Amino acid sequence: MNSDELDVTGQVGNEATAEEEEEHASDLPTELPILPLKNTVVYPLTVLPLLVQKPRSVRLVDDAVVADKTVALVALRDPSIEEPGPEDLYDIGTVAVIHRLARAPDGTLHIIVQGLERVRLTEFTQRDPYMRARIAPAPEVVEETVEIEALRRSTLELFRRLVELAAYLPEEVVSGALEAEDPRQLAYMVATSTRMDLTVRQEILAMDSVAEKMRRLVGVLSREVEVLELGKKIQTDAQSGMEKVQREYFLREQLKAIQRELGEEDEQAVEARELAAKIESSGMPEEARKEAQRELDRLTKLPTASAEYGVIRTYLTWLTDLPWQVLTPDALDVVEARRVLDEDHYDLERIKDRIIEYLAVRKLRQDRAAERDEAAGSGDYIRREREGVILCFVGPPGVGKTSLGRSIARATGREFIRQSLGGMRDEAEIRGHRRTYIGAMPGRIIQAIRRVGTRNPVFMLDEVDKLGSDFRGDPASALLEVLDPEQNREFRDHYLDVPFDLSQVMFIATANVLDTIPAPLRDRMEILQLAGYTEEEKLHIAQSYLVPRQIRENGLRPDEVAFHDDALREIIRQYTREAGVRELERQIGSVCRKVAAKVAADGEGPQQHEVDVDAVADHLGKPTYFFEAAQRTQVPGVATGLAWTPSGGDILFIEATKMRGSKGFTVTGQLGDVMRESAQAALSYVRSKARDLGIDEDVFSEIDIHLHVPAGAIPKDGPSAGVAMATALASLLRNKPIHGEVGMTGEITLRGQVLPVGGIKEKVLAAHRAGLRTVCLPSRNVKDLDELPEDVRQDMRFVLADRVEQVFEAAFGEREGTNSVTTEKEKPAEQPDGVASG
Repeated sequence: MNSDELDVTGQVGNEATAEEEEEHASDLPTELPILPLKNTVVYPLTVLPLLVQKPRSVRLVDDAVVADKTVALVALRDPSIEEPGPEDLYDIGTVAVIHRLARAPDGTLHIIVQGLERVRLTEFTQRDPYMRARIAPAPEVVEETVEIEALRRSTLELFRRLVELAAYLPEEVVSGALEAEDPRQLAYMVATSTRMDLTVRQEILAMDSVAEKMRRLVGVLSREVEVLELGKKIQTDAQSGMEKVQREYFLREQLKAIQRELGEEDEQAVEARELAAKIESSGMPEEARKEAQRELDRLTKLPTASAEYGVIRTYLTWLTDLPWQVLTPDALDVVEARRVLDEDHYDLERIKDRIIEYLAVRKLRQDRAAERDEAAGSGDYIRREREGVILCFVGPPGVGKTSLGRSIARATGREFIRQSLGGMRDEAEIRGHRRTYIGAMPGRIIQAIRRVGTRNPVFMLDEVDKLGSDFRGDPASALLEVLDPEQNREFRDHYLDVPFDLSQVMFIATANVLDTIPAPLRDRMEILQLAGYTEEEKLHIAQSYLVPRQIRENGLRPDEVAFHDDALREIIRQYTREAGVRELERQIGSVCRKVAAKVAADGEGPQQHEVDVDAVADHLGKPTYFFEAAQRTQVPGVATGLAWTPSGGDILFIEATKMRGSKGFTVTGQLGDVMRESAQAALSYVRSKARDLGIDEDVFSEIDIHLHVPAGAIPKDGPSAGVAMATALASLLRNKPIHGEVGMTGEITLRGQVLPVGGIKEKVLAAHRAGLRTVCLPSRNVKDLDELPEDVRQDMRFVLADRVEQVFEAAFGEREGTNSVTTEKEKPAEQPDGVASG
């Protein structure tokens, strides 16, 4: 401890006795030199060594030693003050006598002082060269009560515990405390030895009652003992943890030594031997085997407590658990495969034929393996023989793309695994993380192969059109190697870093649209289009699949509810408007739940609930959709167009109106640039043919025309609405409505030619769902009619137009089109050239 004028460098000395204190107290002078103390307090009846450094303090001590060796020691309020004055000192201090003095070569003094009596400063009489002040004795009140004795014992007990815990206190101070019979002397001695703040020390000195001093001291001792005990506990716990680790290490070493003496293997050796056996039996190729053996050699040289030990063991576990040579035998019975596919899904003949073709090729290659081996010398040395298949099912939601993958796996006898790619943005999800990262693991492809336990499963990559990309990479680019039959024979996952053969996996990707799939990835897959279902197909699917499933899922028996065909047709027409059957199944499930509620309320009676047309409205409420094409086209200027959407086809109404103005033309409905240009081309054609159409040529300079495509919240674009726009404008200017059951699609040129468009099958199915009976198509799209179901071809009339005039004839009913098709078969179906949304 230090003071402004003195530095305390020693420990507590021999305490003064009460008799010595009384002897000096009776001779106290009325005026004494004042020595300020920094960061310490000297108590009566105690002895302390002090260091005097400042010139003022040295002169004060020299003068005091020459006189009567008595000084007043007072603590500073603020220890940071360099030149203290009277206002910087506390009022209460201690009179002390200087017993010993030693002068160092640098001029500093080492003194030993003994506190005599507590005094109060009344008046300062001198400031320079050092302070002097008049003093008045301030004796403490010493009570002789049972409480004092209890406080004395508590203080002694706490002080004894403190000395045991504190390394800075010698054991001798406990003996001195036990010998002190005066409570005041005990309090001052313990306060001098205990670590506490300056303000607390001064507070104890300023208290008049000895009982109060001891109460305050007990609180300080209790807190100090608690802090020291907690610190000791922390050190003990830390040391015990270190000792446990060391003890376990020594025990392991001893165990290894004992096992070596007994000829036994330790745990690490047993684990290494098991891994070596797994490597031998895994059937992995030579490169993978060398890498596994190299890592196993590293493992045997590392201690089990090493972090690298766990990393290598996990890597070897992944390598040995992969099905390097495990194959599921294909069920090559083509007839049985066809039966399974037909049992699970209705229609979808093109996809079923493709699977049957794959099984037939596998069967022929297996049966004629000997012939192929004989002709191996004349094989293709560049392109390897392909064994797997990579398909991509593209179609609107709800047409059965995902469930078709499970059915294919059942038909071929293979394992099935599905991986959703929707929203995936990290390239490492496909190829894995490198082993340098903490927590690294293989990608989703290798993880799935390990889970399924065979290297030729049916692997479905769902929602491949919804892959994303960001700063972490592009998963679509990572799939290029997976889905390339020339590369996936040696697919390298970043974690494994050895080739794994994916060539025999049957990959099936699903998508709603092709536009968002990158062209290089699209080029690696065989695209199979799935269009929406017709009403008859939905009816058959509902009868064969949806109704039985919903009856079963809602706890009903087959004899408790019966759906009439006309009721199912009512649900299809009035309560759903979709390409697939998901909403249809939800509506059937809603009816089944209503019936289940009645059955539960009526009890277990053998009552069958008939669901007919009248019951549908009771169960499902008012119809949601209506056949409004005929109604909306009753006024001139409204034409029914056909559009392609990601969820299938749809119809759209194109409305035109005129008003007084001057050659203005406005197009609205959130249309894209291509569609706006089609509208302008349609107007230009109608104006150029105004005389042939019976339109006054001067009317265009007197009116403004507004062309609008409703559903303005939905973006629309594409050239295929050009014919419908021209027909709507012709209807408006001729003041003649269009036939209500006519729909149309096709791109228009300024010369009136009708150019082919895409998505014909989806558009025609949408027209059929909407109740249209005549569809005007570009004549060059005649090849797409072969893709239509037979019932749709029978129900509808198709007008194949080369020019817009032919569409006008069909739309206005002026005369029968000479180029119409109903059930006529054309050449085999081909894919549409493009896709248009307008």
